[in-house]
Amino acid sequence: MLALVCLATLLASLPWFQATSAQTPGPASISETVSQVKVQVNKAFLDSRNRLKTALHSEAPSLRQLTEYLKHARGPTRTAIRHGQVWEDSFKRLTQRAKTNATVPRLDLTALSWKAGCGAPVRVVACDQDSPYRTITGDCNNRGNPALGAADRALARWLPAEYEDGLSLPFGWTPGKTRNGHPVPLAREVSNRVAAYLSEEGVLDRGRSLLFMQWGQIVDHDLDFAPDTELGSSEYSKAQCEEHCIQEGNCFPIMLPPNDPKTRKQGKCMPFFRAGFVCPTQPYQSMAREQINALTSFLDASLVYGAEPGLANRLRNLSSPLGLLAVNQEVSDRGLAYLPFDNKKPSPCEFINTTARVPCFLTGDSRASEQILLATSHTLLLREHNRLVRELRMHNPLWDGERLYQEARKILGAFVQIITFRDYLPILLGDEMQKWIPPYCGYNPSEDPRIANVFTFAFRFGHVEIPSTVSRLDENYQPWGPALPLHTLFFNTWRIVKDGGIDPLVRGLLATKSKMMTQTKMMTGELRNKLFQPTHRIHGFDLAAINIQRGRDHGMPGYNSWRRFCGLSQPQTLEELGAVLKNKILAKKLLDLYGTPDNIDIWVGGIAEPLVEGGRVGPLLACLLGKQFQKIRDGDRFWWESPGVFTRRQRDALRKVSFSRLVCDNTHITKVPLNPFQANSYPQGFVDCSAIDQLDLSPWASVGN
Repeated sequence: MLALVCLATLLASLPWFQATSAQTPGPASISETVSQVKVQVNKAFLDSRNRLKTALHSEAPSLRQLTEYLKHARGPTRTAIRHGQVWEDSFKRLTQRAKTNATVPRLDLTALSWKAGCGAPVRVVACDQDSPYRTITGDCNNRGNPALGAADRALARWLPAEYEDGLSLPFGWTPGKTRNGHPVPLAREVSNRVAAYLSEEGVLDRGRSLLFMQWGQIVDHDLDFAPDTELGSSEYSKAQCEEHCIQEGNCFPIMLPPNDPKTRKQGKCMPFFRAGFVCPTQPYQSMAREQINALTSFLDASLVYGAEPGLANRLRNLSSPLGLLAVNQEVSDRGLAYLPFDNKKPSPCEFINTTARVPCFLTGDSRASEQILLATSHTLLLREHNRLVRELRMHNPLWDGERLYQEARKILGAFVQIITFRDYLPILLGDEMQKWIPPYCGYNPSEDPRIANVFTFAFRFGHVEIPSTVSRLDENYQPWGPALPLHTLFFNTWRIVKDGGIDPLVRGLLATKSKMMTQTKMMTGELRNKLFQPTHRIHGFDLAAINIQRGRDHGMPGYNSWRRFCGLSQPQTLEELGAVLKNKILAKKLLDLYGTPDNIDIWVGGIAEPLVEGGRVGPLLACLLGKQFQKIRDGDRFWWESPGVFTRRQRDALRKVSFSRLVCDNTHITKVPLNPFQANSYPQGFVDCSAIDQLDLSPWASVGN
């Protein structure tokens, strides 16, 4: 509501504001302004790319430069973000000119959009409505609105954005400016006082395996990604932003509170760059900044295949007519495939061990090498695609490579959907599962499957499930070397390639435990102080502070707004908040920081709630996550259960897929747990792979082969 009031006030004060539908060139002032801005924005984007290449060629790249490799926008995504930057910078210049010059003509927003490059979509995809396969980009899923759920569009808003100025500035931007009458606490201060804990004793989850945590990241990386933007037309470079904590343009540094231990080694701040955003769309009801989703909104295994055609083609083995994905040609895992290396040089992964010099991997998602268990999961999924292709070819020797690729991609997408909804969500949402995700009733073209902006924060609950160490286990599920501190595993591809392969890590996923989120032990110091700190020479980030700062960057409404959205009570007093949290001490900490429950950042408020019965999130997150997954399922024309996507016999076969079978088919592991997402202790609950159902692909055999 605050954002709407601010925006209404802003627009009412601009007599020149006019949203017209005429697709005609705007006034000369619009054209001239946009041209000037384009020059500066294009230069900023080019300079940023060149600086990153130069930095990674140096012997001592900074942490910010290493992580930028993961968050760097590419291809069509980069183009969409650049257009959004041009639009916003031009809009701001024109509004400022209007305030000082009464003779400025009324602003034609349609003309501005066309001049800025927003008038046409990022790409034009010709929809084959009869195709049994998804497009790589997610276009054409909804026949009535082909762009719905496609990559490189804005994240959906379930509530209006709330920015300090009603347009784009996050709360906490202007020193001394309040929110609902209260100061905005530093993100790092909230992290220090609420999320921190010292002892790792007793933090592991007695009911969930480490796979439970890791599958959440797989699903998240299949659904959403908002790369960082550049600094636009700001005179300050990213280097100055990092070194001097200059808050300007799209630089929004996380300032360190007084006496923070990090100030001794990291100075005044941790660098933070705002997320990429896109042009506003007609009708121009809001000019508020809208962040991009570079991925499709569907559970479609896009993290394996990519979300844009250029990358999808790079990932394929086009030298073979068999529909295979490309694999590593330099090294293998005792005869099993590794992911191919990303041949772009230099690679941040090579800096982690300067002797091994193992590059990052190339996959459908640029974040695959972010940590070792994620790279391991990508490896399993790559191997499964190629296994499916080879078996499908045995049943269908006349199928060409394209048919084999698309059928295997379709099956792997169904695998991700089944594991998520059958095995993962019930033990995440517990007793709230049926409330928010009722039984499937078929595809609903009126359902909006787009990923909501708030979901990208709700799903970050998984950050509090990550333990401080990762264990590798041998054939008998006993420790294979010492447990590895989490911060040593960022960008650590060499550990996979030159130190045992993925099998010891997969066993660790199956037979060690996730961290249990409790109100007194929220986030391990490995993430709160050493995020992306792979070597002692580099000082890490704070993931809790980043989550908080990112929520403000995205214009997230506060805790009570989302409680109201979900039909939950909105506590106002210490007693009421203490009752909701069932913890008066935590409630007091939050009110001392925020002044009012209305201002509590959504990520903080979400993870602070006590867990629902049988689940691993509180009532608010159960609502937000449940609503999103229901929309993803019901708004997907290619959902695996939707009539016509698979035959009845194929659906019956798919019901037997399991993560344990994925392990059996794609590793050297021969003993697996019957319930891989539940906490397991070998040998109880473990069986030979021969006891695990296989996926029968005979229903895919074409008549006549």
